Amino acid sequence: MNDKFVKRISKLRKLFDVLEVDSMVVYQGYNLEYLTGFDAGSGEGMFSLDRKHALLVTDGRYEEAFDGKLPAGVDLKISRDYYGDTASALNAWKVKKVGFEEDLPFYVFDFLDGQLESEFVPTPAPIEALREIKDAEELENLRQATKRSVLAFNQLLDWIQVGQTEKEIADQLDYFARRQGLEKASFDTIVASGENSAKPHGTASLRRIQEGDLVTIDFGYYFNHYTSDITRTLAIGEVAPKLKEIYQIVKKAQELSIQAVKADTMLSDVDKAARAYIASQGYGKEYNHGGGHGAGLNIHEGPAVSPGSEDEATSGQMLTIEPGIYLSGLAGVRIEDDVLVTEEGFENLTAGITRDLITIEK
Repeated sequence: MNDKFVKRISKLRKLFDVLEVDSMVVYQGYNLEYLTGFDAGSGEGMFSLDRKHALLVTDGRYEEAFDGKLPAGVDLKISRDYYGDTASALNAWKVKKVGFEEDLPFYVFDFLDGQLESEFVPTPAPIEALREIKDAEELENLRQATKRSVLAFNQLLDWIQVGQTEKEIADQLDYFARRQGLEKASFDTIVASGENSAKPHGTASLRRIQEGDLVTIDFGYYFNHYTSDITRTLAIGEVAPKLKEIYQIVKKAQELSIQAVKADTMLSDVDKAARAYIASQGYGKEYNHGGGHGAGLNIHEGPAVSPGSEDEATSGQMLTIEPGIYLSGLAGVRIEDDVLVTEEGFENLTAGITRDLITIEK
């Protein structure tokens, strides 16, 4: 198990020349987990490394869990002085230029900048770039997260009834997810009905679903630290023709975007495939968010599927593809699938949920 972390640390060290550093400090929780397996989160420790040394500083709460279990070549220091001991180690290693993550909190930066005897410089998200391309174990975790999330959602479809509140539905989906062996929700499950569905990222409220509603359900669940991210919009009984119209437009737009996914394609073009179609149908202004993103240890990570994205699709990435149309005060539609980029094109990991308009008749 530790071999994967050794390989990841080695890949990061190989980037030092490009980054023009000879060492780094790592604070961000998902980056710590990716490199070392330390999964306590941001602010619970600090990892530092140069070309020969590596050190994780954390406190006694985590000693039993990680003593002797860190990757080969990574030392563990038990201390509450995360940042002071990190600075002392880097100074002892005689490093000349220490890189830090761009989202390092200012108070941590300010402390380390004052303690380090070397230059302290930002780096352009090298660990996040490594995280974008999943290895075989990560892909299996994502397959399990998506497969089990699909099963949980399909169970929910047999349970939903008119008169239930958005919050009741969200809680029930979370319950079905746990029954499928999923660990936790990656965000508060969104159930947005009627006019609430016109908010791209609403919250589950006490509003009761009614005949004629569209109901958007956006959910993601972790399996072995890797998460799914899925959205479907349902009809409650017979809905207005205009709502059926925008559903079919979003469905077609998403098909076009997914079909555009293949290695070496610009992700701005993947976004454009859906966005241009929605605009051609007269709803360009009603599509007001990015077309997707990467997912893995974090629910939102690189690369970006958006008009301004400079990223290319690369085999091993998992992307969400999630166009939508939102009619203020009336309703909204979003359809989101998790798509794996392959050498041949793509694999839709969430195809087990139909993309046809699902109608709840009870």
